[in-house]
Amino acid sequence: MRKIDFQRVIEWLSFALKCPICGYKYNLEHTKIIDTRQEDGGIATLLVHSDCSQCKSAVVFGISINGGEIFSMSMLTDLTSGDTQKFSGKKPMDAAEIYELHRFLATFDGNFVKVLA
Repeated sequence: MRKIDFQRVIEWLSFALKCPICGYKYNLEHTKIIDTRQEDGGIATLLVHSDCSQCKSAVVFGISINGGEIFSMSMLTDLTSGDTQKFSGKKPMDAAEIYELHRFLATFDGNFVKVLA
């Protein structure tokens, strides 16, 4: 199976990808590949972070390549590309952790100083 040149994919996509806030075309200088995976069956996925040069919003793209088909899903974020890279390798929260967070927030009074001290 031929390896996909992910940087060329991003260069090609930069012609089509636009900021969902202002419609400005993304600048490759502000676009970083955070993670890539390619399976034996030819399906490849990319996690990409981009900052808009115009309105300064940040977007994380999930891109899936299956043969000649490319699917993209984006999400506005307040994470920097460094944050995105840092958190992309973390394991997701399990049900018990989510339940504990829910219980904590149900009685949380909003005083972060008290909680973090």
